[in-house]
Amino acid sequence: MNRRIQSIFGGSVGNLVEWYDWYVYSAFSLYFARVFFPPASQTAQLLNAAAVFAVGFLMRPVGGWLMGRYADRHGRCAALSISVSLMCLGSLMIAVAPGYARIGVAAPVLLVLARLLQGLSVGGEYGASATYLSEMAGRKLRGFYSSFQYVTLISGQLIALVVLLALQRLLGDAALEAWGWRVPFAIGGALAVVALWIRRGLEETPSFRSATQNGSLVPRASMRELRRYPRQILTVVGLTAGGTVAFYTFTTYAQKFLVNSAGWSKADASRISALTLLVFMLVQPVVGYISDRVGRRPVLITFGVLGLFGTVPVLSALAAARTEWLAFSLLLSALLAISGYTAINAVVKAELFPTEIRALGVALPYAVTVSVFGGTAEYLALWAKSIGRESWYFWYVTACVALSLVVYVSMPDTKMHSAITED
Repeated sequence: MNRRIQSIFGGSVGNLVEWYDWYVYSAFSLYFARVFFPPASQTAQLLNAAAVFAVGFLMRPVGGWLMGRYADRHGRCAALSISVSLMCLGSLMIAVAPGYARIGVAAPVLLVLARLLQGLSVGGEYGASATYLSEMAGRKLRGFYSSFQYVTLISGQLIALVVLLALQRLLGDAALEAWGWRVPFAIGGALAVVALWIRRGLEETPSFRSATQNGSLVPRASMRELRRYPRQILTVVGLTAGGTVAFYTFTTYAQKFLVNSAGWSKADASRISALTLLVFMLVQPVVGYISDRVGRRPVLITFGVLGLFGTVPVLSALAAARTEWLAFSLLLSALLAISGYTAINAVVKAELFPTEIRALGVALPYAVTVSVFGGTAEYLALWAKSIGRESWYFWYVTACVALSLVVYVSMPDTKMHSAITED
């Protein structure tokens, strides 16, 4: 048990650092958007920053494909080490990149290149991490232990917001906009080095060791091999679409929504987001454990139903919220519903595929879906806001959740029909 917990911790710590680096961009874009782009309105500059955020998602399928193949051929641990190294490089590039005033159009170009590297890293991280944690978890508590992927993912976002709150208090808006926004990217690069050192000592999973010993690994894990599992691929795409749009709406975009639509100050919006994320993080293992008792499918369906009927009312009320307690309650209610997806989506995907193609099967269809739906969520929200039709986005999120709900209702319960046979 101690060995298993150590492995879960080791894999999770690296995941935390990766997602901290990824979310720092979103948390601090309110401050550095004006540095990398020409002078314009706040919405226009945020729209440009959101477009670069979306560009980073374009590399996630490439990362999922490359790292997924690598993890299936050479081991989960090796892939995890490579992914965190790429994230380190991308963060350090942003930390030292000159602004638009100094190098003109080359500034946003450098920003795009850094985000492409980070997208490659995160695309590979998800599949390798989800596979590693699910295979190390054990049959009885697989939902509980694998939920720590999103515990650390949310922790990364939460730490990014805590760093933002600390710098807002220590430096103030003027210093943050001038140079302070570079600090969190430098911190992320340093933390990635620590994560790389921790991951070098991780133990390989029993599933991969067993497949290596009995020779069942596919020597050339590829798209041709993956095409043998069309139902599993479509299940990953369908169950991800609504969950990822809802997740990015109420986490990364929520901070900007509170500022740009509800009229809150940057500091207040950051504090509300941080408090809701803290509770959201703590709920993940609880929901994961519930899925170990009642199954994965009922938990997913609960999210789908709540998202279908609650998204438009919650976002509409949040835009009109004038007290901090009301804003906190509305945002938290949405995140608690989304926990039905976030806590178990990794283990559900891992349980769909056999060992020899599991990392690629989890990573690639997930990365493509997140790129299409999650990567464009913030941009579409800001675009709808810019043309005076913000409510259109509310209905778009609802439609995506409805699509996923159809999949949840029709899919088998992977807890009862898991392809992970090792305990």
